[in-house]
Amino acid sequence: MNPTTKTIPRHKRPIASTLAKPDLVRAAQITRRVEALTVSECRELLKEHHFGRLAFLDAVGVLPVIIPVNYLLDEDTVVFRTDAGSKLHAAIRGAPVAFEVDGVDQDRQVGWSVVVRGRAEEVTDPVKLAELRQTPLVAWHPSAKSRYVRVKPSQVIGRRITIADLPPNWWG
Repeated sequence: MNPTTKTIPRHKRPIASTLAKPDLVRAAQITRRVEALTVSECRELLKEHHFGRLAFLDAVGVLPVIIPVNYLLDEDTVVFRTDAGSKLHAAIRGAPVAFEVDGVDQDRQVGWSVVVRGRAEEVTDPVKLAELRQTPLVAWHPSAKSRYVRVKPSQVIGRRITIADLPPNWWG
């Protein structure tokens, strides 16, 4: 080795310099297969599906919690049913939350996800409650779940990912 050549430890080298040429090509192909969804496309996917996950911080504000919920899209808000507990507590305190729904098409090897970020709030307007009670929204958990919570979005983002050449059992 030339004494004037500086050796850079492997863990400090730029990623591109550690990839073989075929790996660089494959990484570029994968990157090109990630497509950002428009807000309109995200809303369409939210309308078509009814099961997602609500993420929020626990009552202490320290640990993240993710809970499955059945939902519906009401105008531009995600609405779900609940009872007294962590989800309702988050809504009452106007906690920041994230809501996520996703899906895959195994045959086409395409996956997608939509994330709604915003604030949770309990629905208390009697007219809106009467309207929501007429919908087919059923709670994920089998208890009564008589309270309605909505996520008022401040951000709606989504993406579609196509990955070719995966083993047939990759998606599950």
